[in-house]
Amino acid sequence: MTVSLRGGFEQRQGCLVFSFTGQLDAYSEKQFKTYVEDVLNANLSSAVLELSNIDFLDSSGLGALVQIAKHCNDSKRSFTVVGNARVIQTIKLVRLEEFLHLVPDLNAAFTKLSA
Repeated sequence: MTVSLRGGFEQRQGCLVFSFTGQLDAYSEKQFKTYVEDVLNANLSSAVLELSNIDFLDSSGLGALVQIAKHCNDSKRSFTVVGNARVIQTIKLVRLEEFLHLVPDLNAAFTKLSA
């Protein structure tokens, strides 16, 4: 990742859970998108993007999330995005909460994906 964004993934409850800390912005969005898509291409599991520790999300970061959502939709993969108050507010501001399957916590994400 970059200096402004750190993260990784783990397999939990049959899902790939990506967790990130820092800023998802113009400086980190390309590496973020490439990293997530590379892992998704190597796995068939559902995906959770855990963004509760993201301090800042700008339009470039939103664009990366939209591209990942399209990637998941094209590959018929279930996914959801978990966010903190700041992330949720930014996503709702541009009315992407339904498209990104936004939920407030990991428990809600696992419930949504298992339904």
